[in-house]
Amino acid sequence: MTTGPKHPAPHTSCAFLFDGSGGAVPVDLSETGSVPDTGFLWVHLVRSDTATTPWLEQAGLPPIIEAAITAEDTRPRCTPHGNEAVVILRGVNLNEGARAEDMVSIRLWVSEHRVVSFAQRRLRALEDIQENATNGLTAHSPGDFLGRLTQRLADRAEPTVSELNEQLDGIEETLLEDGTLPDRGDLGEIRRTAITLRRYMMPQRDALTTLLIEDFTWLSDADLVRLREATERITLLSEELDAIRDRAQVVHDQILGKRSETMNHQMFILSSVAAIFLPLGLITGLLGINVGGIPGTENPSAFTLVTVGLVAMGGLLVWLFRKWGLL
Repeated sequence: MTTGPKHPAPHTSCAFLFDGSGGAVPVDLSETGSVPDTGFLWVHLVRSDTATTPWLEQAGLPPIIEAAITAEDTRPRCTPHGNEAVVILRGVNLNEGARAEDMVSIRLWVSEHRVVSFAQRRLRALEDIQENATNGLTAHSPGDFLGRLTQRLADRAEPTVSELNEQLDGIEETLLEDGTLPDRGDLGEIRRTAITLRRYMMPQRDALTTLLIEDFTWLSDADLVRLREATERITLLSEELDAIRDRAQVVHDQILGKRSETMNHQMFILSSVAAIFLPLGLITGLLGINVGGIPGTENPSAFTLVTVGLVAMGGLLVWLFRKWGLL
């Protein structure tokens, strides 16, 4: 195989030949038709790259495998095929202008001496593996490659989950300490993000668990330890997302409760004021009717007496309401 560019461009199809001892060299896609006797070959394909379709046509992958790794929509899973496996994983979307929960799918066909990966969009965790390959920090086997990739997927997901926790902590602090009602839109966004991330985290954990229980010859004890650690981290992230979702629901209920309490208090005040002024309004209404016989019409002090009487009656009603606990 002839060596290709030393540093393949990000989000383009590329290939690396790993010698199994910690070394790796980039190779041209056109030179990846054969499988090496020692080490392994990693071929990464990008749907939008013009070199992807010709390589798939010449590679001779089983149709069911090619269909699985090039499907438009996928969910995390692991499907064994003898000593080979289709592994589909997801990573948080860290591309500019994208939502983290719009997770990027990475599809892999793993065998003893070859790893074929396929992606539709840029995935930072995979670029980490590519960068390590050009810097000498390489995998020694397909199992080691898969373990490193799953670890990087967890590494990239943890800051996103931590940021959700911090945002939720800020909302809870605002609500409980300051008494200020936060924007329910922000809370809904946190809850939606957590639910969407968890939707792919749980199947990803199950996919890694399937890898652990299958007897693949290309998975060494060290690879199993790395995969087991990645599985634990994905499980912890899933549980953390569950907690974020539940906390967000509790905070939402608290917001509704405080708003309901505030509204009830305001309605109570309005009802109390209306109850106080209702008898006063009745008296003034009776005195204001335009018919004969209204007392005090000839007395110049009548208006003053009525005003003083109304004020006294209002004060008496306020005193009674406070005594009864209504104010």
